[in-house]
This record gives sequence, C-alpha cells and structure tokens, in this order.
Amino acid sequence: MPRIILSSFLFMLVLPVSAQEILPFPPTPSGSTAEETMQGSVYSPLPPVSHLPKDAPNILIVLIDDVGPAQADTFGGEIHTPTLSQIASEGIAFARFHTTAMCSPTRAALLTGRNHNRVANGQIAELANDWDGYRGIMPKSSATVAEVLRDYGYSTAAFGKWHNTPANHTTAAGPFQYWPSGYGFEYFYGFLAGEASQYEPMLVRNTAFVETPHTSGGHDYYHLSEDLADDAIGWLKTHKALAPDKPFFMYWASGASHGPHQVPKEWADKYSGKFDDGWDQYRERAFARAKAQGWIPETTALTPRPATLASWDSIPEGEKPFQRRLMEVFAGFTEHVDAQVGRVVEEIDRLGYGENTIIFYIWGDNGASAEGQSGTISELLAQNGIPVTTEAQIKALDALGGLDVLGSPKTDNMYHAGWAWAGSTPYQATKLIASHFGGTRNPLAVRWPAHIAPDSRPRAQFLHVIDVVPTLYDILGITPPRVVNGITQDSFDGTSFAAALEDADAPEVRHTQYFDIMGSRGIYRDGWMASAFGPRAPWVPGIPEGILDWNPDEDQWELYDITKDWSQANDLAGAMPERLAELKRLFLIELTRNNGLPVGGGLWIPVLHPELKISPPYTSWTFPGAITRVPEFAAPTLGNKHNRVHVELDAPAGANGVIYALGGFSGGLALYVKDGVLSYEYNLFEVQRTHIRATEPLPAGKVTIEAETRYLERRPAGPLSVVLKVNGAEVASGVVPVSAPLGFTANDALDFGRDLGSPVSVDYFDEAPFAFNGTIEGATVAYLGADATLDGAAEREIEAPMPVAD
Repeated sequence: MPRIILSSFLFMLVLPVSAQEILPFPPTPSGSTAEETMQGSVYSPLPPVSHLPKDAPNILIVLIDDVGPAQADTFGGEIHTPTLSQIASEGIAFARFHTTAMCSPTRAALLTGRNHNRVANGQIAELANDWDGYRGIMPKSSATVAEVLRDYGYSTAAFGKWHNTPANHTTAAGPFQYWPSGYGFEYFYGFLAGEASQYEPMLVRNTAFVETPHTSGGHDYYHLSEDLADDAIGWLKTHKALAPDKPFFMYWASGASHGPHQVPKEWADKYSGKFDDGWDQYRERAFARAKAQGWIPETTALTPRPATLASWDSIPEGEKPFQRRLMEVFAGFTEHVDAQVGRVVEEIDRLGYGENTIIFYIWGDNGASAEGQSGTISELLAQNGIPVTTEAQIKALDALGGLDVLGSPKTDNMYHAGWAWAGSTPYQATKLIASHFGGTRNPLAVRWPAHIAPDSRPRAQFLHVIDVVPTLYDILGITPPRVVNGITQDSFDGTSFAAALEDADAPEVRHTQYFDIMGSRGIYRDGWMASAFGPRAPWVPGIPEGILDWNPDEDQWELYDITKDWSQANDLAGAMPERLAELKRLFLIELTRNNGLPVGGGLWIPVLHPELKISPPYTSWTFPGAITRVPEFAAPTLGNKHNRVHVELDAPAGANGVIYALGGFSGGLALYVKDGVLSYEYNLFEVQRTHIRATEPLPAGKVTIEAETRYLERRPAGPLSVVLKVNGAEVASGVVPVSAPLGFTANDALDFGRDLGSPVSVDYFDEAPFAFNGTIEGATVAYLGADATLDGAAEREIEAPMPVAD
C-alpha cells in the first residue's frame, strides 16, 4: 500500500471535521415529518452522522510499568523484548520522551494531556492528601482522551493497571464516577490499585469485582499479564464482529514489571547465569551497546554510582545467589509481559487492523524501581519502613523452599536497587527521582504502517507524556473541546508532536517542562536542565535523616547543558550561577501555576504523616454475613489500631475455614479454624509470623468469637496484644512483636468466610480459599479508645520502627 505524507493525511482529516466546542454531540434529529395520521406523515430518517474522517486510525497505547531504558535489548539492555523491537523497527522510536517518575502522576498526565499536579495527581492514589495538586482525583474539567474519542465515535477500552481512582472509592459500592467507566472507557478489565499479585489479583470488570480465572494464555496455570492479553484479544474479536465500522481506542497498561516480580519459573530460567557479575558490570555493557546501537550519542558520559547505593563487590558472597536470582526473575517477568503485548499486536494484525492502527508503546511509566532496596521477598517491607536484614529474608525464603520460590505465589519479591540503577544506564537515579533522567526518561516506540515510514534513527526531540493526547487530536483533526458534559475544560499543557512522526528533524515543540515528585524536582528549558535531587533516595531504607527539618530552599541545585551532556554528567551550577537562578525561578513559577505547592507536598502522607493516609470515615462497621473483596485501603485497619472484631457464626463439629482474613501471603492477618482449633496469624511480610492458637476445640453450634487488638506501645510498628475470646471467655492471647504501620498490601482485601486472593497463612496455603464450612451470620468491627475518634495519632513523632529479629 503506498504511503502518503503525514502532513497531507492531517490536512485530509481536518477538512471534514468541524471544530466541536461542546461535547457530547447533540443527538441526530429526526428527518421524518409527523402529521395527524401515519398515511399523511413522511418517514425519512436522516443518515447516521460521523464525526470522524473516513480513515480515522485505530489507536493502541501500551504502557509498561517500572522499567528503565537500559533493560530492553531494543535499546541496549539484556532483556529480550521482541515486540518492542518490532514496533520500533516497523516504525520509529523517541529517545528523549519523558514521564513524571511515578505511577499515578504519569497515567493522569498521559490520559489528560495536562501536568500531573494540575490534574491533582502529584502522588500515587493511595497516598493522596488535601493539597490541591495531590488530591488524587482527576478533575472532570480535564476530560480524558477516552471521553473525547468516545463522543467522536470511537469504541474505547482499558485493560490492566488503572491507579487513578482514590483508594477509598474502590469498593464494590463505588462511587464509580472516578473508575475507568467514569472517565470515558466503555469497557475495563484489570485492577484499580497500584500493583497486584500476578497469580491472585483482585480484578474488576467494568464496575464489578470478578473471580480470577483459573488459567490464562492457553496454559494450565494463571498469570495476570496473560489474562490481560486474553481479555484484550477477546474484546478485539467482539469489536470486529459487532462494530467493524467504528475505530477503537485501546489502553493496555500492564501490572508488570512493577513489583511483585512474579513469573513462571521457566521464564526466569532463561536468564540463569546471565547476571552473575552484578549490576556494575551490567551497566558497563548496556552503556557500550546503547552507544553501538546509536540509541545514545557517542559523546555520552556514564554517570557514577551514587555513594549511598551498594556496589556489587560489597555484597557478601553468601547473598549473591539471592541477588542474582531476583534479577533473573525480573528479566523473565519483563520478557513475558512484552510477549503478551506481542499477542495483542498479532491479533490486531490478524484481524486486518494493523495497517491503520497507530501504536504508542511506552517503555515505562517511570524509571526502573529501586523500591526493593536491598532486595526483598516481600516488597512492602520497605514501604512500611521495617528494617530487616537480607540474611533474615534468605532464612525466611529457605523455609518456603529456597531460591526456586522467587517469582512464585509464595513471595512478593523485588530486586536490589542496584539492578534498577543499572537498568537506568547511562543516567543517574531511578523511579521516584524526578530531577534526573533515570527516573523520567522512558523510550517511546510508534508504529503506524499506513502513514509512518520505518526509520531506525532515534528521534531526539524533547517530549513529555502530556504531549501524547494533543498529538492524537492533531492527527484526527479534533479541536480540544471547550465544554465536556457541561463542565468548562482546562487548557492543555501538552503540545502535538505529530510533525516529528514524519520528520526526524522536525523542530522541538516542548520548550519548557517542570518535574516534581516528593521534593525531587527539576526544570527543562530549551536545552538546559536544573535539578534538585530532593530529601530522599528511594534505595535508602528508613525515614530520611533530618526530614522533619527539611527546607527545600536549602537544597543544592545542579545545572546541565543537555545539548552537550546527554546523561546529566557535568554539573555547571558553580560556573553559571545566574542561569541556574533563572531556572530555579522558572521552576517555582511552573510549580505554582500547576498547583504543585507546597514543594514536597507528596511527602505529607508516606513520610511525615502515615497515620493520615486515606482511610474510611468510619470507626465501626457492620458486616451482615460473609462479605468479601473489601479493598484494604477501604477496610477497617485491623493490623495497627485498637480494635475489636465480633463474629457470630454457626459452626459444625471439627470446623474448618477462614473466619476473616486481611491482606495476603506477602503480609496480612487471619482468624481461622483448622481441624476445630481457633487460630490467629499475623504475617509480617513473610519474615515474621505470629501464631496464636486456642487449646480447646471450637464448640459446635451458635458461637460468638471476638478478637481484640491493642497497641502495647503507641508508636509506628509497635508491638500488639491480641486476645481471642469464644462465647465471652478468653481462649488464647499473644503478642505481635512488630506491626505494619502503613498496611499489608496494595491490591488485596478483607474477606469474611474465605480468603480470596492470596492466602495469608501458611497453615491453609494449599487449601485456599479455605472457605469456612459453617455459616458466618454477621460481624461487627469497632475501633477502641483513641482510635474510636480517629485522633489518637494526630501528633505522633516520627521515629524508626523496631527492627525485625533475624
């Protein structure tokens, strides 16, 4: 098929499409004329009105999670990514495309074309706060691309990770206006939270929680990435059968390669031995290959390892097999998700859509993640600030089955931050660092066979994720609407780069861009970059030293001429103080204009005030029966507040099953009956399990059970007292030495009567969901003491939690 020049294509598209300032379009009026009788009336329906040009392309946006530019072999890394390579080789790739350095902010910016603070997403949804730029709710005054394209006539669907709904709005009761369906997606299948188990995710279809399938990808096992591809392929087939005259817009955002890193063993085994010499050597190899492939300029300098990040040589020999296997699992996990993207692309081509489908394959919503810190079997250890040695984690892993268990449902493993740093070659830093390109520079590959000629030269225009939506509107000839659903719309921050799709030498359209995540910040202006690293390094465990006294005005800023210094290796701040001062002023202007104040506002919940995290507005709950699938962020906090759970049940003799469970195998708590014995387990992220068991069997018949939890020391991660009562009499008690101050999981839930998702306890892991074989007639949960008024920790002092014993 002959190619046409993109600019000509744009011209043709614009002609039949008039500017539509108000959406949705008014309904097509009747063309018929009604008189008193049907005999005297004229029946003449008007033809359907199309608001799109005849050859409007289908659109697929693929967003992979938590990957760096030097991980894919497409760009010099060592992880096999044939689908990414295919899209780049059959189209073009951009080498200076940027994200925000964090999940929810990037997604909000991508879908709206506005800066992340401006659409209230300066922090992830679970850690939102009340500052305007951090509230976690994308405003309806910034309509998403799905809303606009749907009104113009596209079929719209989203698959995978959403992460743009306030955490307290994610229950089965809604409200649903902030779910994908409320933002223009006619169909959604995936998960709402920031991450999910790849084996036992809590899944949503449209606005209902659904059971996880038992198999995926044609295999006899289940994996989330495969399931997301399966469902997307099914949706494409339905679209082809029932709406072939409509173009489609598909947003496919994987859970991979975000933690937990989970993949069948055979995928990890592909990489056995490939990373034995560690992350420092990997970085050298990736740097050389990226240069050889022309992905980075020959003049690029390799930035040094941060002083706070461990070298490979400093890792004890006895721990190196653990660190190597963590990287092997990640590599297999990442190749596996690229293969699932390949299945979707293959189906698009097989159905005949490929020629006129524009694919944006974005390699990362931020840089590679260092949140695994020193390497972990349970990633939320770090997020909860609980210090534990690698030796203790290896010991816990050995009890589960050793290195082969990594990547399985029994671990929520994440690799050492050194591997993330290597995956960010040649740049400084990683995910969560917005000041340096290691956190924000994510390759973009684009394929559109009908209108973009393949070109192996990397595009060097400086772009940002906010530029994608304006580019799509430009291609389609859509004028951004002034009003959507009666709400006046905010202006765009993004700018179309459609010209660069055709011309590798097209002028740069992005002249200014600010970056800001939790006090790590920077400003780009016409080839210059000013950067302030911020108060925390994500790879350093614990609470940043001096964070209570941190003053952003005292931060040291750096200055880079990135027209000559691709990797931010040569700091010119000392030599050019006036230019630096000018850029610092510009940063403050941009941050203020985009509702980003206060500087570091995203630190408010995770570092300064975790006790103020999003939580339900209740201090007591009534559960009329075996209610399940209550997301942890919207459930009663049973693991770190004074509380009492009161359950009424009808138990058979020798009862078995879960009475209630919160969280999963990587961390949680559960009250259950095993062979008639009432038991309680507090699972502190797999490294410490506290079991409390009654000595007498549970009586048969109508039974009342109470579990009362109290802090023994009122401080984050402090020890807990747990007392179990049956029919009012105490039957067991014990002490949980260390508690989880923030929470157990991101995407698991509170269940009564069974443990859906990942099972909490080793006692019933092989019998999950271990449904109670009696009847849960009802339950009440109540906070006690200060927690009953939700003010007991309002003035807590920040201190390091107690370490977990080896």
